[in-house]
Amino acid sequence: MTKLIVICGATATGKSGLALALAARLGCIIISADSRQVYRNFDIGTAKPTADEQKLVPHYLINICNPTDTMTVADYQQQAQTLISSLSSPDYPAPPLFVGGTGLYIRSVTRGMKIPRVAPQQELRSQLESLGQYQLYTMLQQVDPIASQKIHPHDLVRTLRALEVFYVTGSPLSDQQGENPPNYPILQIGLDCDSAHLTHRIARRTEKMIADGLVTEVEYLCQKYGSDLPLLKTLGYQEIKQYLAGENSLDKAQELTVLHTRQFAKRQRTWFKAYPEIEWFDAESSELVEKVWQRVQEFII
Repeated sequence: MTKLIVICGATATGKSGLALALAARLGCIIISADSRQVYRNFDIGTAKPTADEQKLVPHYLINICNPTDTMTVADYQQQAQTLISSLSSPDYPAPPLFVGGTGLYIRSVTRGMKIPRVAPQQELRSQLESLGQYQLYTMLQQVDPIASQKIHPHDLVRTLRALEVFYVTGSPLSDQQGENPPNYPILQIGLDCDSAHLTHRIARRTEKMIADGLVTEVEYLCQKYGSDLPLLKTLGYQEIKQYLAGENSLDKAQELTVLHTRQFAKRQRTWFKAYPEIEWFDAESSELVEKVWQRVQEFII
């Protein structure tokens, strides 16, 4: 029977390193749960597994779409669920490792979220936005009162999405949501450490990214896809893009990347802490691999 081992937590907590160590012992594959690693050419700034690491352990759901495409949560969920189902064969005796920090990707699989398959409708969104948030929220209360109760009156993003789903499908978003959890066992391992250690980890990783050629990567991406590519507005890339545009120094770009990554990590920690099924381990422990390995052995027996 299919089983799944999740390794999650905030950015820079060492998820990839732990996953590689466990995969070597289990002889299994790694499935990425990272919303930016799915895109080709975004490598250094997303901490994507290196070519050597991918040779050591097969990695899936990385480099599966172009930066100009949009990978929705529903698209990702479908690919992940199909992949996991295909692994329940004698050819794959060990459960896969589902590894990443994108909480929505992980939840879409572990909880079987029901997600409306509606891609972003830019023209529709533009028309709706022109009406203003007050009128949009009033419209939402009329067409989907259940969803409106869960969305703050000032939350433009979620209001737009709920209206977008309604006008595209003709059905309220609230009627299309819910969960259908998978019927296979799931072990969820979370990595965490105190804020001071996490800040140090983030600073070290940012420094390494720059040393590994992040500036050159961003420069290439700007030339290939244009500096207005939405993905270039994400963590790490936006700050380096500003440096390349002469808006700040490289030191300042590095400082801002660390600051923004810390803020992002705080949001990730809040997200993951809300799920009681996650078993937490200290990312700073010298015995981390052995402790997690012991728990994994108990799970797969």
